[in-house]
Amino acid sequence: MRSLLPLVLFAATLSLGLGLVLPLIRIDRLLLFTDEPSLLAIVSGLWVEGEALLSLVVALFSIVFPCLKLGLLHVAAYGGRDAHSRLPSWLRALSNWSMLDVVLVALVIFAAKTSGLATAISQSGLWFFAASAVLTVTASALMKRGNA
Repeated sequence: MRSLLPLVLFAATLSLGLGLVLPLIRIDRLLLFTDEPSLLAIVSGLWVEGEALLSLVVALFSIVFPCLKLGLLHVAAYGGRDAHSRLPSWLRALSNWSMLDVVLVALVIFAAKTSGLATAISQSGLWFFAASAVLTVTASALMKRGNA
């Protein structure tokens, strides 16, 4: 079981990176205009459009929290024998927010589909992003099982 952890952590990290830069959705508007934004492009677009608060919330829950949790899992896995005990206690609290980032992206797709002005189709970035969330939870469970 312990040999599976590095593989899961690697896959989660790779999936998160791809989920951030690959297109999440394809939005077709009025049969003429197509847009395929990545998560980073969505955050940047919100910021440029003057939606600073929304941009910060999306960035915090969809980029910062997942990266922080993965980073801390890497420290716990590879930081030596006592690294797991030195992890902040709020790492468990991050686990409660694990799927919020995926739900947030799903809400954007739902809003685009129900507006009637555009069609939205999920793209590979969304699937990598969701896979990263599931793999991160799996890595966390493997660590707990290995340290129990």
